Formats: sequence, C-alpha cells, structure tokens
Amino acid sequence: MVGDKAYGLDSEKLAVGHLRKKGYKILERNYRTRLGEIDIIARHKDVLVFVEVKARRSLRYGHPKLAVTPAKQRTLSRVAIAYLKDNGGLNTRARFDVVTVLNLDDRAQIEIFPNAFELAGMD
Repeated sequence: MVGDKAYGLDSEKLAVGHLRKKGYKILERNYRTRLGEIDIIARHKDVLVFVEVKARRSLRYGHPKLAVTPAKQRTLSRVAIAYLKDNGGLNTRARFDVVTVLNLDDRAQIEIFPNAFELAGMD
C-alpha cells in the first residue's frame, strides 16, 4: 500500500513527541545493525529503554501491541545486546517498551507499554 513507509515515519514522530512529554530523553532513532533495527533508544530516569513503535489504522488485525511477536522480541533483544556491547553498557539497567499509535477517526491514540517484554531468545 502506498504511503505505509510515510505512515510509519509519521507514527514514530508522534511516538517520540509522546515519549518526550513523559520524560524520556531520546538518544537514537532507527538504530540499525546487521541483526535488525530498534525504532527508538531513550533514557527514562535511570533506565535505558529500547522502544518498538507499532502503528495501525484500524483494529482489523488486532491491537498494534500484539504485533510485537516472540520472533520480533528475539530480534529486538539481539540488537539491544549489540547496542549495549558497542556502548559499554552491559551493566546498565535496561528495559523494552512498546509504543502503540492507533489512528481511529483521524485521531491518534498513543500508549506506552513499559516493560512490555523481557530479554528474549538469548539461549
């Protein structure tokens, strides 16, 4: 569908603004490695936060938070470990949050789900 990439970028901008209002300091956006990508890396109080943004225009396929599957969690976990290794932060407190952007009736409903999942697939 045309416009999906732009929609995703717009949704990430909305998520960044919402996170900032809630006291998150944005450190990185679209952090990429050969292992995958993390949408946003932020600091919230004394915790490093890896944020996955999921956006939907309807609930036809369920709530956007359900799109963070176990496979996606494993990918995010691997990228987060790589980030921590590269930035000397293996002893840093960290967590995974999911931010959902649901556009119903041309109004964005934005929710933050702190500690959305634990480090996954590191066996």
